[in-house]
Amino acid sequence: MMAEKRGEYNSEKDSVLRLSWEPVTLDLKTTFRIAHGASDQRHNVIVHLGEGTGEAAAVAYHGETQKGIMEYLEGVADSRFDDPFLIEDILSQLPPGSQAARAGVDIALHDLWGQRLGQPLYRLFGLNPERIPPTSFTIAIDEPAVMAERARQSDYPIIKIKLGSPDDEAILSAVRSASQARLRVDANAGWSREQAISLIPRLAQYDLELVEQPLPVGDIEGLHTLRQALHEQHVTIPIFADESIKTPQDVTAHAGAVDGVVIKLMKSGGIRLALRAITAARLLGMQVMIGCMIETSVGVTAAAHIAPLCDYADLDGPLLIRNNPYEGVKYEGSRLIVPDRAGLGVIRK
Repeated sequence: MMAEKRGEYNSEKDSVLRLSWEPVTLDLKTTFRIAHGASDQRHNVIVHLGEGTGEAAAVAYHGETQKGIMEYLEGVADSRFDDPFLIEDILSQLPPGSQAARAGVDIALHDLWGQRLGQPLYRLFGLNPERIPPTSFTIAIDEPAVMAERARQSDYPIIKIKLGSPDDEAILSAVRSASQARLRVDANAGWSREQAISLIPRLAQYDLELVEQPLPVGDIEGLHTLRQALHEQHVTIPIFADESIKTPQDVTAHAGAVDGVVIKLMKSGGIRLALRAITAARLLGMQVMIGCMIETSVGVTAAAHIAPLCDYADLDGPLLIRNNPYEGVKYEGSRLIVPDRAGLGVIRK
């Protein structure tokens, strides 16, 4: 499951903290097909900093690869990791590059911080884990009947349906017939302006909770146009931007164009910058969903610790893989339960 090859860095000035990493191949339970690709495996990297653990998820459409992540980690050999309490200083010294790799270091550093203080991360952030929103469960694109059967078998109270295929309306009709769950849909930038303006009002009859990333990345003008067109048709389904949102500046650029944004640690570069993006969204009156890539319990547990700051959660990564190498966040239906152990609270299986 975990590869034997392992990179590491030992500072001559301080041997207490060691940065190391190991590639991991995640086997998916079913083919994960979305509007811009399909996969049966994902290739992530587990990052260690002293006793802290983090994760970097390699997602091709973000320009990330497992090799690139490890090359970035090799390139930060001159960074100082001698005081885990100087989080801002350490992160600010990291060079530009792989956001996923930066997220891996950031998560490991926060885990180390919590462990040194003997407290779960949510306590250090002053958050109540009982306020974590319930998570959705994702069903990837397939034949309508297959997706409907997966929705029925999942028995989850909140389901996210991947769209962006020629059969989108048939898919949603079939899923709704099979399940009375709360439905969210995610087009993963798979619709044109014209398609979205025509399709979303027709999909509204299936009682949708929200629509994620209906238009191509960066088409902010199109999102304004879509929002106005939906208003004129008296369609009130909230529109969220996902792939378009990485930084707090991206959040600001989408003000007035969408109702909410999807924040993911792997896009933002870790917990620190995700918190800034959440703050920016709140200042602009936008709703926030905390999401994940296909990640192990390391990355998803890190996101769960800050999830009480958000309105929605889509943190089902560990549910989609067969060989999760860590124990962390637990699932009781759609309810997320974070470990009460220090730091992230994750344990290697």
